[in-house]
Formats: sequence, structure tokens, C-alpha cells
Amino acid sequence: MAKRSDTPETSNRIAVLDGGYDSYETEREILDAAGYELELFSGARYDVEGRIAFAQGAAGVFIRWTEVNGAFLDAIPGVRAIVRYGVGYDNIDLGAAQARGVAVSNVQGYANHAVSDHALALILACTRALNQAPAHRQNAFGEAPEKHMPELHTLTLGIVGLGRIGGTLSAKALNLFGRVLASDPYVPEERFARCGAEHVDLPQLLSESDVVSLHCNLSHETQHLLDAPALARMRPDAILINTARGPVVDEEALYDALETGQVRAAGLDVYAEEPPENQEQRLLTHPRVVGSGHYAWYSNQASYELQRRAAENMVALLAGESPPDRLA
Repeated sequence: MAKRSDTPETSNRIAVLDGGYDSYETEREILDAAGYELELFSGARYDVEGRIAFAQGAAGVFIRWTEVNGAFLDAIPGVRAIVRYGVGYDNIDLGAAQARGVAVSNVQGYANHAVSDHALALILACTRALNQAPAHRQNAFGEAPEKHMPELHTLTLGIVGLGRIGGTLSAKALNLFGRVLASDPYVPEERFARCGAEHVDLPQLLSESDVVSLHCNLSHETQHLLDAPALARMRPDAILINTARGPVVDEEALYDALETGQVRAAGLDVYAEEPPENQEQRLLTHPRVVGSGHYAWYSNQASYELQRRAAENMVALLAGESPPDRLA
């Protein structure tokens, strides 16, 4: 397989294959200064062939949800760099990219505060039964919709994944919760102390936490990390929060746990299928689920930083450099 360095030089064109942002002026300003021209694909979300055609002749592409595998890369031989808007990169086959000499980066740490804020919002919404409040206001004004409504300072928070976002949540939670636990086999021991979290393994975290908040990447190892046996280890009346990736949770098992009361409530921003498919509607409409539409990443500050750093990473990759966010 020939690497991209063996192919003729491509143009100065950069293609955005997955749109959705209100403006791309930040990227245009950075790319223009480096001698590149930005163009946006305006086709349908699942038009893979249209994306492939649009990427022809581009030196680099920006993606969000497009699946990047060997076949896709072989169909766009001129592309030398791929930047994913966001932290997760489970839709990119890094091995295929490396084999073809395609540089890849994501944008790490841009939404530490936005996502941790959103997780806290979901925690509060679940503990205060805010999703039930509108109907309850009409029928039983002045009464609590839930009899079990503890205060945060009496609860234990368990954080699964103590990376940038999980660590930021831990720091914020120290003065809110009575105890903060964390499980992450990939960070050094000193990080737990620095973030103020007690280091425990996942089974202990599940059995001792009143609220479990997920902040791990999606991988083969974390696919359905919270399955039926894991959910059964949780405390009765525990709350599950997922602002990580939908497939980290077995949604069928979560629905059953909500039905039996093993899990009291769930706050979800991400889903196995996005946008959620029909089969997920019974989970989304469950009276003990608070659901948002995968926008935990967003804030004014985070959105600007995401687009700015994505453009800076693209320029660096095409210059043969290795920015801190480089993956391949």
C-alpha cells in the first residue's frame, strides 16, 4: 500500500464533510492565513458517496460522524490529513490511516467545563425529579414528585474515567458530594489525589456510589461496560449519568434496571444510535429518564475553542508537524 507521501501534491483545498456549526469564519481565518481554502459539503448526513466525491482533490478533511476506514481512505487518495471535531475518535480506523500515511487528530480537552457542567445538570435534574415537575405542578402543587430526594452532600459520586472531563467534574464535585470515587486503569495514581477522588476499581465504585457518571472513551473494552451484571452491582436507588458515548451503556439492560427500580433514574446525553432510533424511544420517554440531545460538549467558549483548535491542528498536520492532539 503506497503512503500518501508517495502521491502527487494535492491542492490547497480543505473540505468539511460533516457540517452543522453556525459559522466557519474561525476556520477560514486560520486556513486562509496558511494558504488553504475551506469548502463545506452540503449533502445529506448519510450520503457517503457524496462525501467521497466532495473530498476529491482536498488536502485535508474535517469530520464529525463520517466513518473513516480503509475503503473510505482508498477512495480519497489525495487527502493527507483528517481532523475530527471533538474528543472521541471511535469512527476512525487509526491503523488504516497510519498504513496509508494519513495524519489524524482530534480536539482534546476543549469541553472539559461544558461536559462536566452538563453532567452536574443531569445529576441535579435526576435527584430533584425535574423531568416530572411540569405534570406534578398541575396535579399536586406543593408536594414533592419523589419521596426519595436526598441532598448531594449525603451522596457518593462515582466517576468512571478520570481524564480531562472526569477530572474537571471531580474537582467541581468535591464541595457538593460527601465522597467522590473514581475508576480509571489508564491514569497514574497521583492523578486521583490531584483530582481529589478516591481510587477504586469499577466493581467497588458501582457498589458504593449513589451517582455514577461516565466519562470514558468508547473502545472494544468499554463497549457495554455498563451491562446487566454491572447495573445489578449498583446501589438500589442509584442514578446513572452518561455524557460519554451511548454504547458504553447497554440500553436494553438500563431500561430493565429502570423498570425494576435497580436504577432509580438516568441522565443521558448520548445514545447507541444518534439521532436516537425508534427502538430507543421507550427509554427516552421513561418517566425516570432525563434526556438531552448530545450537546453536553457545547458552550460559547467550548464551541469557539473546538473550531479554532481543529483548524490549527489541520494546518499543523499538513505542515508535517505533530500537534498535541495528533492521533496518527
